[in-house]
Amino acid sequence: MNHRPPTEGTIRRLERSSGALATRAVARMDEQLPWFRAMPADRRSWVTLVAQRGIASLVEWCRDPGRPPRLTGDVFGAAPRELVRVVALKQTVDLIQVVVDVLEDHVASVAEPGDEDALHLAVLQFSREVAFATAHVYASFAENRGAWDARLEALVVDALVRGERSEELSGRAAALGWATSTPVVVLVGATPAGEDPHGAVRRAARSLGSDVLVGVHAEQLVVVLGRPDDLDEVAERVSDEFGEGPVVTGPVVDGLARAGESAAAALAGLRAARAWPEAPRPVAADALLAERALDGDPLARAALSERVAAPLQAAGGEVLETVRAVLSSGGNLEASARAIFVHPNTVRYRLKRAAEITGVSVTDPRGSWTLQVALALAQLDHERSLWH
Repeated sequence: MNHRPPTEGTIRRLERSSGALATRAVARMDEQLPWFRAMPADRRSWVTLVAQRGIASLVEWCRDPGRPPRLTGDVFGAAPRELVRVVALKQTVDLIQVVVDVLEDHVASVAEPGDEDALHLAVLQFSREVAFATAHVYASFAENRGAWDARLEALVVDALVRGERSEELSGRAAALGWATSTPVVVLVGATPAGEDPHGAVRRAARSLGSDVLVGVHAEQLVVVLGRPDDLDEVAERVSDEFGEGPVVTGPVVDGLARAGESAAAALAGLRAARAWPEAPRPVAADALLAERALDGDPLARAALSERVAAPLQAAGGEVLETVRAVLSSGGNLEASARAIFVHPNTVRYRLKRAAEITGVSVTDPRGSWTLQVALALAQLDHERSLWH
């Protein structure tokens, strides 16, 4: 069944009333929509502009109902693209409904006598076109925003892997919704075969309330996590989403600006992790200091010197002598006591002291290994210094 469009007289009256109708629509938005009342003045003005352009577009469409209305450009193009960021789709639908309600309420006063039904039908048909255009605008924005976010996220992760430190880094991350002051840890490992890990990693991290950035760098999956506390819990869960092989966590650092430090340690740990096949998953980069030092990582070598060798040397000859004796005896405390002519309890006391100052226990297999490497490297450095 064909419906005739409104008469030219009704269309002219609608055109003359468009400004007042838009003003009434915005006033009703203010009454009915609390979130609209809370909007800053500039954003409210954008919505007002869209409402005015929408009614003007209705006037044009009534004159030529066979032509699809140019809603994306004529109506939504009146406001900055930022409006799509700050007004959700559901809220936009509510705004459209308010405008339509105001138009319908004023059909009788705007239409010429006998033309009310034609104008009423035109408003309903046009509102349906606006609804479709709205969905298209938001879908297009979501697609473009998703692609933009993915590129920006890749840039941020790549900058962290390369050790870049700049103000731009924090700005880029903030654009992705990152809380800049949150403690951060970086995980690295193999990318899972045959699938895109981004979605699974994000779901796992966000299920535990963590900020997350994901990137693939030289076939390695790099994940940046941020949460005020218990980052170990998140790292444990997220490590399940990596491919086969070791997953290494860098040290926790204060904020994204220092995440490059965590990434550097994690990547060095991943390169050296093959030397410890039984390592837990995930394994802390600091637990791989010995392997990293042997692999040529200068940061690990410096850490072993500062945290292990130097404190032992500063503690006095007796503590260092006891540690060396226990290492030489394969951990046999009685044999060590006999070798240095002290009571076994004295050995135990000195080992406790060594563990307190280094954080490493000589009676633990991993601790013993770390101490051996640290002391060996310290001896090499000492010999080297004598030759120069």
